[in-house]
This record gives sequence, C-alpha cells and structure tokens, in this order.
Amino acid sequence: MSPKSSIAPVRWTPPPAVPPHAKRAISVTVVPMPGEGPEDTLLDAEGNILTGLLDGRILRISADTKTITELANTGGRPLGLEWLPDGKVLVCDAGRGLLRLDLGTGELETLAAEIDGVPMKFCNNAAVAADGTIYFTDSSTRFSVDEWMADLLEHSATGRLFRRTTDGKVTKLADGLAFPNGVALSADGNTLFFVETAGYRLLKLDLTTEGAKPELVVMLPGLPDNISTGSDGLIWIAIGSPRNALLDFLLDKPPVLRKIVWALPDALKPKAASVIDVQAYDETGRLVHDLRGRHAGFHGPTAAREADGKVWLASIMGTSLAVFDVPEN
Repeated sequence: MSPKSSIAPVRWTPPPAVPPHAKRAISVTVVPMPGEGPEDTLLDAEGNILTGLLDGRILRISADTKTITELANTGGRPLGLEWLPDGKVLVCDAGRGLLRLDLGTGELETLAAEIDGVPMKFCNNAAVAADGTIYFTDSSTRFSVDEWMADLLEHSATGRLFRRTTDGKVTKLADGLAFPNGVALSADGNTLFFVETAGYRLLKLDLTTEGAKPELVVMLPGLPDNISTGSDGLIWIAIGSPRNALLDFLLDKPPVLRKIVWALPDALKPKAASVIDVQAYDETGRLVHDLRGRHAGFHGPTAAREADGKVWLASIMGTSLAVFDVPEN
C-alpha cells in the first residue's frame, strides 16, 4: 500500500447552510452488482444500464436487471460515463483520463490523458454536446480518487473544468475550483452546469460568450456528486451526503486540526450519512424535486440519471445500484 499523502489545509469559511425544505419520501429498489463501487449510471435506448466498478470493469445491466455483461476493463478507475454521437461511450477514468469505448469490440481509445504534459490525477465527470465536444472536470491536481477525502479536508481548490473539441484540442474553462464534479448541458447546449462538491454549490457557464466566468445558480444542502440532464429537462443532482457538521467546523479552524483528522484511521474520519438524497432543478435554479429515502442496502448516491420517470442511482460506497419512480409534484 502506498504511503498516505500529506495535506496542507487552507482555511475557508463555509457558507451558511441552506434552510431545510420539506423533502418527499422515495422508496428505492436495490440491484446488487458483482463488485464494489458503481460510481455512475448511463442508460441506452433499450433501457439497459451501464456502470463502472472499482476494479475497472464497465458493466451493462439488462433492462429487466436479470443479466449483467462485462463490456470492458479500463485497468483504472472508471467514474463518469456518457454517450458520444457515434454511439460509443465516453469514460472518465480517474487516472487514465478520457477514454472512448467501442461497445461492439470492447476496444478502449485514449482521448485525453494529460493537461499541458501533466497526467490528470482525478478525471471525474463529463457532458457531451451534439457535435461531440466534451466538457469535463479534473477534480484535483493534488490527490487521486483514492484520497478524495484529503482534497475535501485540504480545501486547496485545485480543480479544473475543461473543453475538448473534436479535433483533440483541450482548453481550460475554469480553475481554482473546490472539487468540481458532475457536469451537464442545458437542453439547447448553450449553458454548462457543474457542481463543486467541496463548495456545496451548482454553477453555470455561458458557452456562447468567450471567456465567460462561472456563475452561481444555487447553493446545495450537501456534497453534490454527479449530475445529469434528465428526459424531463431537469438537472438531476446526486447529493452524496448532507453537509457534515465536523467538516464545516474544521474548515475555518487552525489547519493543524485537519492534519490530525487526516492522520486518523478511516473509521474515525467524517462519514457520509446513511441516507439517499436526490434533487432536481430547472435551468433557472428552481428546485423541482427534493427527495430522500433510506435503504439498508444503499446510501450515499454518487449519480442520478432520470429517463421516462425513473431515476437510476449509483454509489461508490457499496455494491449496488438503486432505482425509484419520480413522485408526482
């Protein structure tokens, strides 16, 4: 096992917590996976579900959930999954970068592994425009996915947002981000939405204005992970955990306290709550769905993908996917 990285905590005063809303209860059905840590979900036209596991495997689960097929193994850690216009699958592999998977052959092709000659440490999530342009996040230049909590504790905000055009050119759109994570495009493709896990917020970027800066859409009630644009046109957000009181307390205190916490055994570090929190917003930032559920076999959602009134969830914290029906408002 590699030695644990050291952290250099940066003091940061967390924003006030979002006032609680009346959450709607959801009941989820859990679908066991043959491995740990399904991180994202992607649906095809037949209702099959794709996901990536901790051991590098990318799986397809049949629409009736009875058949699971291994499609490929990245040899790394697949995170975000998205469709490309040619029917291939874009894979954000944390350490290998952007990969293109041919579902027919299982062949993997590297689209972007480095930024200015430096390998990405934490390629996380992406959105793909109709012309094949890819928008993606690299959550940290300091820590890999295996040490994601180090980035939360350090709060050095080294995350970045990029664009890759079809000619292979990669352009930085924003940096200095606090663990940028999920990415989604508006229905017209003119606005890019993304979240900062460590900043508890949903942001947007005007893609029609060169040099535009990210703007706040709404503050979130917890630590957001992957996001996606649903068939209903809403931005669905997996809330990995409600805000952690201990983490908020430590962030504006002397940095040595967070160094002590990082040195503790994992069992004593801050943990995600054992709940399932999912939200959906329209493109103006209006909260449309604020949902919460509990299930002994699933918590801490890291992805939420809506299609035709059903939402598929993934979580790196277990060995299952989950699904629920969107409640009527």
